[in-house]
Amino acid sequence: MTKTAFLFAGQGAQKLGMASDLYEKYPIVRETFDQASSILGYNLRDLIDKEEDKLNQTRYTQPAILTTSVAIYRLLQEKGFKADMVAGLSLGEYSALVASGALNFEDAVALVAKRGEFMETAAPAGTGKMVAVMNTEASLIEEICQKASIKGVVTPANYNTPAQIVIGGETEAVNYAVELLKQAGVKRLIPLKVSGPFHTALLAPASKRLSEVLDKVTFSDFQVPLIGNTEAKVMQYGDIKALLARQVKEPVRFYDSIETMRKLGMTEVIEIGPGKVLSGFLRKIDRSIPTASVEDEASLSVLLEK
Repeated sequence: MTKTAFLFAGQGAQKLGMASDLYEKYPIVRETFDQASSILGYNLRDLIDKEEDKLNQTRYTQPAILTTSVAIYRLLQEKGFKADMVAGLSLGEYSALVASGALNFEDAVALVAKRGEFMETAAPAGTGKMVAVMNTEASLIEEICQKASIKGVVTPANYNTPAQIVIGGETEAVNYAVELLKQAGVKRLIPLKVSGPFHTALLAPASKRLSEVLDKVTFSDFQVPLIGNTEAKVMQYGDIKALLARQVKEPVRFYDSIETMRKLGMTEVIEIGPGKVLSGFLRKIDRSIPTASVEDEASLSVLLEK
């Protein structure tokens, strides 16, 4: 039996003009953007099409990616696609919450705008550093991060694939961890262009502020299972708020989440939103799972022809 998982894109996937062709062609996409703009108090479509600098600022990036992803999700629903389970990478978890029926779209837009603002303030651009560590055992990376912690905060932040784990934290501590990893024989270390050391303890202030906002939001029961980043388990209704608050300051366990989805019987994946980052991770985790991604008219046509 076919079981389809929808995976939603995270921050870093944004690009100028994303989904503009779908916006021109499909009323449901336009309606979704209009809805978001009225919540945000600015024209989101214009920002995505014309203001690249703003689009790359966390407080704008987050509502932009969420809205693009939910617009495409709604379009796929119109075309008859259904998810048996959902997940999203970091920010993408909010799109997944909308798709799972646990969070309404308007609340999600307001929430991620705040989340982006809190994350930006907790770790202003230029504070801290993130580095992708390639082809290295998780246990070695964890051990070295602990050793390097004498210089400050440094921990694994994203377990993307077994061969790609991102570490993050305070610059001096991350640099020291990189030095120790090189001494241990690690060959490939790639510094990332990111706004801040997300998913580390440096985001604790954002987590606290987000928790206060989450307290005022009403969630609903899940209509389809959502596999959460923080624990790589099926999220329970009673844990939503606590997990979302933890998520900004704790590592994203992507490859464990995929393993959980496999155990739930996942047979195919549709990645929704800009870019093909998650499809790329998935190929590294398990090449046997058929994967499609939808971000524009061309990729939608490919999916519809299957």
